[in-house]
Amino acid sequence: MRLSASSRPLRCIAMAGLGALLLAGCGDGTGLSKRYPVKGTVTYNGEPVPEGSVEFRPADAGTTARPATGTIENGKYYLTTAIDGDGAMPGKYIVTISARKADLSKAQANAKGGSFRQDDVAKAYKNAKKLVPAKYELPDTSGLTYDVKEQSNTADFPLAD
Repeated sequence: MRLSASSRPLRCIAMAGLGALLLAGCGDGTGLSKRYPVKGTVTYNGEPVPEGSVEFRPADAGTTARPATGTIENGKYYLTTAIDGDGAMPGKYIVTISARKADLSKAQANAKGGSFRQDDVAKAYKNAKKLVPAKYELPDTSGLTYDVKEQSNTADFPLAD
């Protein structure tokens, strides 16, 4: 089948439109499904948790969702699955929170060339002061869940003893 000269511009427009659609569907290059922003606050006995981490683990083992994590700073956090701040995939999650304050002064005193010795850092974190009860660190005991919706999400966690 031979196209006439008058149909070539239409074919070019159609091909350009198809190319634009393909590029729009490429996403962020991770190959993962769409993630939605999740941010929030973590407090303990009414006070912002100064530092720590939060992890969202998919509640359903058979899901295609992936864990998402965040760093708590002055009680605030946001989640990342693959790219900083990309959020989490929709679905139900079990949430764990870990917050410790390690005294790195001994590690700093023993540092050579600006680098801490690993055993000094490990010892400091082993003896670190827990800023929230240990039960929040484990999926089986945290009691925390969150259902990420296909929208911007705010997940606040007011922790107590």
